[in-house]
Amino acid sequence: MGPEIVVPAIRSWRGEAFNQVPDSDNRIHSDELAREYGFTGALVPGVTVSAYLIQPAVTAWGLHWLERGAAHATIKSPLYDEHEFMVEVEQQGPEDRYHAQLFSDDRLCAISEVWLPEALDVEPEYQNHEVMADAWQAPAANREVMEQLRQQGCPAKTFLWSAQHEMAAYLRRQSDMPVLLRTQALADNNRNESGYANMSFLLGCANRHFAAVASMSPWIHLEIRAQNFQAVPLNTALISEMTITDLFNKKGHEFADCVFSLFMADSKRCVCSIQQRAIYKMRVGQPSQ
Repeated sequence: MGPEIVVPAIRSWRGEAFNQVPDSDNRIHSDELAREYGFTGALVPGVTVSAYLIQPAVTAWGLHWLERGAAHATIKSPLYDEHEFMVEVEQQGPEDRYHAQLFSDDRLCAISEVWLPEALDVEPEYQNHEVMADAWQAPAANREVMEQLRQQGCPAKTFLWSAQHEMAAYLRRQSDMPVLLRTQALADNNRNESGYANMSFLLGCANRHFAAVASMSPWIHLEIRAQNFQAVPLNTALISEMTITDLFNKKGHEFADCVFSLFMADSKRCVCSIQQRAIYKMRVGQPSQ
């Protein structure tokens, strides 16, 4: 008999929420506008909340998860900048799958299911969508404009994963993140096992692409389903292709469901496929949360 394979344990963890983008075009991440919409302060990006739920997978499964892992995360209520949070995980059934809940201020803020698939889906193929020009003038986001983009298609958008990117860290101290995701560890020690793109950045590419095709502020990221196909090393150029799959109104908010495929700019191989649900137009004066 060969040696017993030990599967690293998935562990709960706690941290302090970090809003990396207080000056973002999405003013829901600023205290002033967030309060106008009934929140008590600036919201931490939904993509960052998802990264908190996913961190136990990267810690336990490492590069295997970055290369083939999957996640489904849903935001339930706001997570506020500098507030403490707790991610509670529970493994049910297979050792390569867990459920997680994120709590802050005695509220359930988000839930997720994270796993390592037994077999990967077929990678999305690069469709060669026209890339958004630097001079792109985004129309104001409304139902008519979003329907046009749904029917006529959306331009692609380019991104660069770098240590200077504002989403290079999803915690104030990179030392609190898994070593694989620390860009500073790579710079300090020239370690090849560091500096890979974190999920806050990758999911953020989809979120920023969404907000770039039409002018919107604020918008709120609510739910993702993501499948990784490759880990993304530092200083990798990416291209995001986007399709709007559904548009609907619920309780006065305008929602959009979209699918994004992120590709290596040089090889055109897919690194991540993302389904996202977001509000692109909010009603004013919703109750405080």
